[in-house]
Amino acid sequence: MKKSSVWLLATLAALAIVGCAMQKAPAEQAVASADAALAAVRDQAQKYVPDQLQAVQGQLDAVKDSLSKGDYKGVLAAAPALNTAISSLKDSAAAKQAEVEAALAKAKDAWGPMSTDVPKMVDAISSRVDVLSKSRHLPKGVTKDSLAAAKSSLDSMKAAWGDAANAATSGDYATATTKGQAVKDQATQVMQSLGMTSS
Repeated sequence: MKKSSVWLLATLAALAIVGCAMQKAPAEQAVASADAALAAVRDQAQKYVPDQLQAVQGQLDAVKDSLSKGDYKGVLAAAPALNTAISSLKDSAAAKQAEVEAALAKAKDAWGPMSTDVPKMVDAISSRVDVLSKSRHLPKGVTKDSLAAAKSSLDSMKAAWGDAANAATSGDYATATTKGQAVKDQATQVMQSLGMTSS
């Protein structure tokens, strides 16, 4: 009786070892393929969806930890969810990249006309300020204060426009158009205060 129970225990232990060994290779393969899949999308995800990347990396690290502890069953159980998370990460990163590129293209298109219109407005204000500064009588609706304000605005507009132009030169059209639009809005207000019409 004792011999048969010892033999039975030995057989069960051997089967457990074989079962474990049979799960080891698929578990290692699952981790390796998940690692490779995440590596392929890592740079794009880091740029466009870093928070989501961090969460998926955490999932992968947990599965790797299970593998290192020999919990092959746990690895195989977690692998489908991990693969789904990596696939979702890839889709999110691609969608965000497309969104950013579309916004960039839109900003680039807006920059074209703005890059000619705004400098013309600033030049027109500069000429108007020069003329009014030399004039003894200011036109109706224009005060000394509005002229002084226009003079000080010119410097800030020129500086801001320089920043916008630099941003465009470096390819950052989103910043360029944002700064450029601010200068355009300011120029429009100054032109109104000087009795000019902005076209």
